[in-house]
Amino acid sequence: MVDVHLRDITKRFGRTVAVDGIDLDVNDGEFIVLLGPSGCGKTTTLRIIAGLEKPDRGRVFFGDKDVTYLPPRERYVSMVFQSYAVWPHMTVFDNIAFPLKIKGLPKDEIVRKVKWAAELLQIGDLLNRYPHQLSGGQRQRVAVARAIVVEPNVLLMDEPLSNLDALLRVRMRSELKKLQRKIKVTTIYVTHDQVEAMTMGDRIAVMNAGKIMQVGTPEEIYNKPQNIFVAGFVGTPQMNFFDATISISPKEVALDAGDFKISLEPRFTELLKGFEGKSVTVGIRPEHIHPSKYVALSEGKYSLVKGTVDFVEALGSDTIVHVNVGSRILVMKLSGSHHFKLGSDIEIALDLDKLHIFRKDSGKAII
Repeated sequence: MVDVHLRDITKRFGRTVAVDGIDLDVNDGEFIVLLGPSGCGKTTTLRIIAGLEKPDRGRVFFGDKDVTYLPPRERYVSMVFQSYAVWPHMTVFDNIAFPLKIKGLPKDEIVRKVKWAAELLQIGDLLNRYPHQLSGGQRQRVAVARAIVVEPNVLLMDEPLSNLDALLRVRMRSELKKLQRKIKVTTIYVTHDQVEAMTMGDRIAVMNAGKIMQVGTPEEIYNKPQNIFVAGFVGTPQMNFFDATISISPKEVALDAGDFKISLEPRFTELLKGFEGKSVTVGIRPEHIHPSKYVALSEGKYSLVKGTVDFVEALGSDTIVHVNVGSRILVMKLSGSHHFKLGSDIEIALDLDKLHIFRKDSGKAII
């Protein structure tokens, strides 16, 4: 196992900049997720780490060793692709054993390693079957077993669960994470699915337009987004955003959103210093908005806003309510089943301790 370091990695395809000067440090034995929308550069970054693509600029280090121009076979990495990529004419045993045979290992060692990998992936009883006799989940397990059987320094996974059905994806997420903890291999995992990223990653690198927007633990990414993109990309339903003007006077610190006004605590005066009179973007997650009658207003800092119920999504485990406030919609997420009448008046409480404030020009977080 090794740690991985990317330094100023840039990759172009014609006039398109796929990866734009990124830096990233992956610790030895860490499970890190590259998260972002399609076309953001995450798969290209993974292929550069694997040696399948050469960067136009920058360096890739495994530990202290510069591997930028080493071929894949000399990097001791394994990669699991989005497609299963198992050979249909080979049994499960031969699929898993293939990279070991290429290395020329003795037959008894190959048997031992294949059985070890198969047992870890819970496919020990399938070694004599062919891929067409397996389910999609079993074929993906074969692909993962083939990747780990060589005991790589770095395990790379490119959206390996995207071809599975929803229930199987949930189960495989936990199984892959448990497997990584067992074998303690440095793992870099690519996905556009924020739930996969939040549940599997020790840390997440959120990417957009070829750049890394933020690197942090799932908690940091969710609770302390460094810019509007990260705030809006992570979280379901998406964070509510609205424009407001900052007002600071000896009597009050407030955010004037036009349709309503949010009075802030005095501690915000120093945090917002220099932004007096400026327009900013305010964000608050749907789960941090509550019907005022549901919260003890004396026990927290809330801003009360009046509106009408515009739409209700009754999901059973959660209830999502769209509240019409003047010219905008604020989305509220409540745990459990709740009943609201469409068009009825409602007063909602915004949790001021959970407010996010971003600059209008750069989108960077102020608070």
